[in-house]
Amino acid sequence: MPTADSPLQLQVVRRELHTPQIVVLELAAADGRALPPFEAGAHVELHLGGGLVRPYSLCGDPADRSRYRLGVLLDPATRGGSRAVHRDLLPGAGVAVGTPRNLFPLAADARYSVLVGGGIGITPMIAMAHALQAAGRGFELHYCTRSPAQAAFLAELRDGPLAARARLYHDEGGARFDPRAQLPEPAKDVHVYVCGPAGFMDWVIDAARAAGHDAARIHREYFSVEVDSGGGAFEVELARSGKVVAVAAGQSIAAALAAAGTRVQVSCEEGVCGTCLTDVLAGIPDHRDVYLTDEEKAANDQILLCCSRSRSSRLVLDL
Repeated sequence: MPTADSPLQLQVVRRELHTPQIVVLELAAADGRALPPFEAGAHVELHLGGGLVRPYSLCGDPADRSRYRLGVLLDPATRGGSRAVHRDLLPGAGVAVGTPRNLFPLAADARYSVLVGGGIGITPMIAMAHALQAAGRGFELHYCTRSPAQAAFLAELRDGPLAARARLYHDEGGARFDPRAQLPEPAKDVHVYVCGPAGFMDWVIDAARAAGHDAARIHREYFSVEVDSGGGAFEVELARSGKVVAVAAGQSIAAALAAAGTRVQVSCEEGVCGTCLTDVLAGIPDHRDVYLTDEEKAANDQILLCCSRSRSSRLVLDL
């Protein structure tokens, strides 16, 4: 079983460019053995060399343990991850892959699920749709892009086993998803799932809330957010050693710790994936992530070290 320190060693067994910016990869073990299972909504972390680790959603059928499938957008603002995937993960290439982690699970009590994917945010929705269909549970799948030329997975969503439940929207064609009109009536067993660009997600979530959908039944996963790194200097104390580390203005806690010789595992570096989540023993965090819920942020007993800062002059961390 792979761990953060000992990931799976897999090979690229299939590579398709669905658009010039979106590559779809299938990864499998060289000896053909079954891969660790995953639940719909899960992601894996790719170890891309030079200490670069990035999370990507699994978009295959969870029932198929022969391979992991990923769809990766070449982000124009890439910090190296998507560029390395597009450049280096060619057919036959090897890649280290971490254990599937699920931070975006399907609700077990949902009678009906509404899956809304914007752009590359369709990837976890495809796995969810496969799982719901296999379980015989009601759902609808909405896929929103600017144009067909920017859309991946079109052939399978139009003609494959999910086609009867999939609805495609392209702004350039004049067919645009309208959450105010197209979301079903709120109910305690109706759940809404949203993934895509931050602005798109906020638009759908705001419309769902305005329509009366309870916040607890609106689920989200951000792929990328703009991190606010502003703020003054402060200190962090590592409770287990008593070490005190200064964090400069504009510097992340994770970067300050690494510079002081204490490395913590990070992945997305944007407060999305939760990899660097750490307990806070004293002090008041300045939360800048989209991983923690509002209730968890209010408790002030956890922090994402890659992006969040401190409202107090010192934070005491359980490190």
